[in-house]
Amino acid sequence: KDFSLSSEKDAHASSGDENSERGNWSSKGDYLLSMVGYAVGLGNVWRFPYLTYQNGGGAFLIPYTLMLALAGLPLFFMECSLGQFASLGPISVWRILPLFQGVGITMVIISTFVTIYYNVIIAYALYYLFASFQKVLPWSDCFSWADEFCSKTRLVSDCNTTLDGEIIHANYSFISSKNLTCINGTMNYKPVQFPSEQYWNKVTLQRSSGLDETGHIVWYLALCLLLSWMIVGAALFKGIKSSGKVVYFTALFPYVILLILLVRGATLEGALDGIEYYIGRQSNITKLMEAEVWKDAATQIFYSLSVAWGGLVALSSYNKFHNNCYSDAILVCVTNCVTSIFAGFAIFSILGHMAFVSERPVSEVVDSGFDLAFVAYPEALSKLPVSPLWSFLFFFMLLLLGLDSQFATIETLTTTIQDIYPKVMKKLRIPVTLGVCILLFFLGLICVTQAGIYWVNLIDHFCAGWGILIAAVLEIIGIVYIYGGNRFIEDIEMMIGKKSRLFWLWWRMCWFFITPVLLMAILVWSLVTFSTPTYGSVLYPAWGTAVGWCMIIFCVIWIPVIAILKIVKAEGNLCQRIVSCCRPAANWGPYLECHRGERYSHVVDPKKEKGHEIPTVSGFVY
Repeated sequence: KDFSLSSEKDAHASSGDENSERGNWSSKGDYLLSMVGYAVGLGNVWRFPYLTYQNGGGAFLIPYTLMLALAGLPLFFMECSLGQFASLGPISVWRILPLFQGVGITMVIISTFVTIYYNVIIAYALYYLFASFQKVLPWSDCFSWADEFCSKTRLVSDCNTTLDGEIIHANYSFISSKNLTCINGTMNYKPVQFPSEQYWNKVTLQRSSGLDETGHIVWYLALCLLLSWMIVGAALFKGIKSSGKVVYFTALFPYVILLILLVRGATLEGALDGIEYYIGRQSNITKLMEAEVWKDAATQIFYSLSVAWGGLVALSSYNKFHNNCYSDAILVCVTNCVTSIFAGFAIFSILGHMAFVSERPVSEVVDSGFDLAFVAYPEALSKLPVSPLWSFLFFFMLLLLGLDSQFATIETLTTTIQDIYPKVMKKLRIPVTLGVCILLFFLGLICVTQAGIYWVNLIDHFCAGWGILIAAVLEIIGIVYIYGGNRFIEDIEMMIGKKSRLFWLWWRMCWFFITPVLLMAILVWSLVTFSTPTYGSVLYPAWGTAVGWCMIIFCVIWIPVIAILKIVKAEGNLCQRIVSCCRPAANWGPYLECHRGERYSHVVDPKKEKGHEIPTVSGFVY
C-alpha cells in the first residue's frame, strides 16, 4: 500500500519494480551511468583544465580535492539520500519542510532556464560535427568568408632593426623590402584573428554587434537545435526505462574518445610543453595562499557535481528503498573529478602541439568555455593529419557529454510534473515529455538568432550563478537545522542500515558546520564580486542586464512567496503557524508503506482518507 492514486501503472513502471506506481531503475548500472552522465558535462572538459593551469597547475588539485570532501560530497550524498528516501522529485520532496518548498521550485525553474541554453550548446556541437564531414575543415584557412584581419600566423607590424650600424624602428614592410631582419624581442604584431575564430563568429553564429541587434534566426543552427531536442525526446519517451539504456553509450563513449585524443596528443611534438603547463613545471604551491584559488576550487566542485539543481533528487527518487546511496555518491563524485583531471591531459597535449606548430607560447593558445571548445581546440585539430577524423571525434564527445546531462535535466522536469499531476503522467507520459521538449525548443529559438550567443551568455551569467548557491544554502540549513540533522541520519539508516557514531562523525561535521560555512562564503564572494555580463569585449545594454536580474528574481522569488502562502494557510497565531510549517507534512516518509516501519507508522495518506488529492499551494503538492 502506498500513495497511489489509481491502479494504473506509469510508463516508468514494470512488473518487476519495487514501486509499482512511480517505477524504478531497471538496474543499478542504469542509475549510476545516468548520475555520471548528469555530473560529467561540458565543464569537465572546457573549464576544469583551464582553472588548473590558471591556479598553480598540480597544486590546484589540493584545494580541489579538499573542496570535494568538504562541500561537494556532503551535498551530493544529502540530495541522493533525500530523493531515495521519499521517492519524490525536487518540489514534492519538500514535504520534509513545507516552509522551504519554494527552494525546490527555484531549483526546477533554474534547471528550466539552463536546459534552454544548454541544448543550444549541443546544437553548436552538432553543427561542427556535420561541418567535420569535409576533406578540408572549413575553419582550417581563411576562405571566402574571412576578412583582411584573418591570418593563420601572427603578422609583424613593426620592429627594431639595424641599418648602417644604427638601430632603428620601422614598419615590417620597409624592413622586408630592404631584406633586413628584426631584432629578437622587439616585434609588434598586427591584431589578427585566426581562421577558427572568424569561422565561429562570422559563419557559425553570424554574430551581430550586440544584444540590441537581434538579426534573423540562423536557420542551420535552428535545425541543429531541433535535431538535438528530437534526440532528447526520443531518449526520454519512456522516461528512465529508455534513457537508462541510452546512457550506456552516451556516458561511456566519451571516455573512449578522450583516451583516443590523449594517445594521439601524446605522440605529437610539443605535447609535453602543453602538459607541463597544465600540471607540471607551472605547478606553484604558493598559489594556495590566494583566496581566489580556493574560491575557484569550491565553485568548480559545486557546479560540476550538479548539486542543488534538483536533478540528483529526481534521479535518486527512482532507486529501490534499500539501495546503498552512500557508496553511489562516493563513486559518482570520484568518477567526476578523475574525469576532469583526465580530460585536462587530452586537452593540453593537443594545445601544446598547436603552440609548437604556430610558434607561440602555450599560454597564448589556452582558453576556456566557448573559446576553447569552438575556437582554440578546433584550430589545434585542424593542424593534425587526417584532421576531419579528430574533429569529428572531439565534437561527437561534446555532443554526448551534453546529451546525458540534458537527459537528466529534462527527467527532473518530467518527474516534477509526475509528482504534481500523477494521473496525467500515467496516461500521457509520452505526449507530456514531447510537449516539454517542443516548448523548450521554441523558447530556445532566441538563442539561435544572430544575437543568440549573447542570450546564452546572459542566462548562464545570471541563472547558473548565485541563484543555485542560494538554493543550496537554504537546502542544507533547512534539512540540518530545522528538520534535524540527526533525524535525517536516522532516515538514511532506514535505507542503508545502522552505522557507528564514528561513521557519521565526518558527515555531521560537514553538514552541521563546514559545508554551510563554505557555501555561505562562496555565495557572499559571488555577490561581492558580481559584475555586469560581457561577451568578449562586447558590453551588454542596460536593458539586457535588467532582463538578467528579472530572470534570477523570477527564479528565487518563489522561496519567500511559497513560505508566506504556507504561513497564511496554516492555523493559529503567527508563531504557531511558522512552527507548524517547519514540521514535516503529515504524509512525509517513505513512499511505500512496507518501508515505513515504526518511525513512520503514523504517516497518513489524505488521498485515501478523503478520496481526493492532497491540497496544494499554487498547484504544487507538498
